[in-house]
Amino acid sequence: MAGHEHVRVAVIGSGFGGLGAAVRLRRAGVTDFVVLERRDSVGGTWRDNSYPGCACDVPSHLYSFSFAPNPDWPRNFSGQEHIRAYLEKVADTFGLRPHIRFGSEVLSARWDTEALHWEIETGRGTLTADMLVSATGPLSDPKIPDIPGLDGFTGKVFHSARWDHDYDLRGKRVAVIGTGASAIQIVPSIQPLVDRLTLFQRTPPWVMPRMDREISRAERWLHTKVPPTRALRRRMLWLIRELQVGAFTKHPAQLGLVEKLARHHMTKVVKDPVLRAKLTPGYRIGCKRILLSNTYYPALVEPNVDVVASGLREVRGNTLVAADGTEAEVDAVVFGTGFHVTDMPIARRITGADGITLAEAWKDGMEALRGSTAAGFPNFMTVIGPNTGLGNSSMILIIEAQLNYMVDYLRQLGTLTAGSAGRAALDARPEAVRSWTDHVQRRMARTVWNTGGCDSWYLDANGRNTTVWPGTTGEFAKVTRRVDLAEYEVLRAPARAGQRKAEATR
Repeated sequence: MAGHEHVRVAVIGSGFGGLGAAVRLRRAGVTDFVVLERRDSVGGTWRDNSYPGCACDVPSHLYSFSFAPNPDWPRNFSGQEHIRAYLEKVADTFGLRPHIRFGSEVLSARWDTEALHWEIETGRGTLTADMLVSATGPLSDPKIPDIPGLDGFTGKVFHSARWDHDYDLRGKRVAVIGTGASAIQIVPSIQPLVDRLTLFQRTPPWVMPRMDREISRAERWLHTKVPPTRALRRRMLWLIRELQVGAFTKHPAQLGLVEKLARHHMTKVVKDPVLRAKLTPGYRIGCKRILLSNTYYPALVEPNVDVVASGLREVRGNTLVAADGTEAEVDAVVFGTGFHVTDMPIARRITGADGITLAEAWKDGMEALRGSTAAGFPNFMTVIGPNTGLGNSSMILIIEAQLNYMVDYLRQLGTLTAGSAGRAALDARPEAVRSWTDHVQRRMARTVWNTGGCDSWYLDANGRNTTVWPGTTGEFAKVTRRVDLAEYEVLRAPARAGQRKAEATR
């Protein structure tokens, strides 16, 4: 990367958010941009998560860009390899590769208050940008808990998002730590291979049937030849999920029927009352993300599987010790313990106008205007920012809404800098951010995520839900359709000394 390069927009990350931003920029006529990717290929979380059984829990025809439909999805819920291939195709179809800088991890980004631009240091050099868009996503940096004695374990240790495909699990004693979305896909995938599998479970998840099937050749042909059928399928998938939102956000008691279906899904497979008690959640369904699997419970009842209903407390040599004292000697440990969601590492590398990092600004909890812009960080936007997550639908819908906001943000900047007005920037007003955050948190108060009686990764260290959007995707699209300049302070670049002198002699 050439030193001192300047671009109009710099985008961090090449997952759904980063590639989507690149497509929207090109479609808006903006070609002066780069996508900074720390690895050597696109795909984001769908590149990094390649563990056995990895697949999406949102139907593929909804978990894809509206502007890049794919009539050839092989299944209702496609696997990681198909989603990654889709993103590679998006990069090619829309001519994005000339804009992507691989091996360019962002080491720091600092706002220059005089020049009104971002100074960005990457693993391949430096550049400046008028606008910085962080599309790293909340599921990009794995989190492994600090377990006493883990550094003394002589076996194999890795996180689900950093799967070691060179390590053969066949015939090994394997521990899986965690029972989230990744773990319930990993467990049934490796159970037939290993000698013994021990699952360390702090909190049992609610698991519903996965209504998956192969999409027939006839359906794919129809979606290719008659595009309205594909659009109708997507529309129906979206509408069903929009109608479900009220139960999560306003009337959690309505989820009781869903809870009964989930209990039935478990009890028809798990006959042992002791194991069934271990696997029965003690919180309202929906409080944590509802998981989908037809193979998780059947795997747990196999004779080579042990379920430890307690979190991992310490490691003694090659023996894992649970909080309840249960011990298991293992050859390998797989952590399915999630990601840094409410404490994203990228926030420590972004320094705003006041000389503080985004992580410092968010020390008491993440907050951003319309989930997108933070006070004190001019011309900066985060995709999948605070309170933009979903509990029942496709994040691609949220991403596209935010990208519409990004395009209008650039349009507003273009208007402000037109003619002889000079350079300008937009900084979210603190009172606007606070008003928006208070509005979201008031609505959050009665949602199942706050009232369901669970401790989830949706909550930050202070117990505040800074992750989920308490409304429909349609509503979010409306509130991010346009940038309201009343919510922003317009910053102007100070005139240069020579320019001031010339103006003074006129």
